Amino acid sequence: MSTLEGRTILMSGGSRGIGLAIALRAARDGANVTLLAKTDTPHPKLEGTIHTAAEQIRAAGGQALAVVGDVRDDADIARAVAATLDAFGGIDIVVNNASVIDVSGSLDLSEKKYDLMQDVNVRGTFMLSRAAIPALRASSNPHILSLSPPLNPSPRWLGAHTGYTMAKFGMTMATLGMASEFARDGIAANTLWPSTTIATAAVQNILGGDRLMAVSRTPEIYADAAHAVLTAQAADLSGRCLIVEDVLREAGVTDFSGYAAVPGTPDEAMYPDIFLD
Repeated sequence: MSTLEGRTILMSGGSRGIGLAIALRAARDGANVTLLAKTDTPHPKLEGTIHTAAEQIRAAGGQALAVVGDVRDDADIARAVAATLDAFGGIDIVVNNASVIDVSGSLDLSEKKYDLMQDVNVRGTFMLSRAAIPALRASSNPHILSLSPPLNPSPRWLGAHTGYTMAKFGMTMATLGMASEFARDGIAANTLWPSTTIATAAVQNILGGDRLMAVSRTPEIYADAAHAVLTAQAADLSGRCLIVEDVLREAGVTDFSGYAAVPGTPDEAMYPDIFLD
């Protein structure tokens, strides 16, 4: 299977950034995409809403359903699943994209933000995936894909921002657990993570500003890798922590220069494996 034509994706978040890029890549194949996201009205500092994202998906060639809601709310999750089944007749793919980031040290991280990261990143991934399992069982090629890192307890990664890393690792553990638990149902569950930073609002506003944006890659690199994963046969690819660049290399991509957030970035030496060491 090399296309997502006619396939139905249920995604948390997706109003902008990586999630939207994944949705638009799927839309070019003619996929159906349901977005469960909170951004109903424009944000003063961020581009896009769930409604503008749905318009872009339709313009790219897909069908879109915008469900305004919160992945922390079980009723909203149930409503998104039911609306997707009503609109498109099934669910083939769940993309756990919604995520909260706060890289404060343990002493500076507020209790509210710690709880928010656990609720959105970990609980949201688990509950949205779980709610879609009955529909995924009926799909001919069901996938769960979570945008979270491989489990790597190195001090450079874990010790830098323990609260955030715990939440992202929780997403990964939930996904790998479901890969094992639902293997008998033929449901693939994998995680996908870049070896470098991606040019998103979080990188610009939270992590490193223009300096880090200059050595980041565009969200399209993530989208192309996700497309390769989601078009693979579920029976052949499950229970893995996949790296964006490795997925694309396996697909035959040897030149990543077109994904440079700043045009003209010379070569891959500009992109150290900052998340994997």
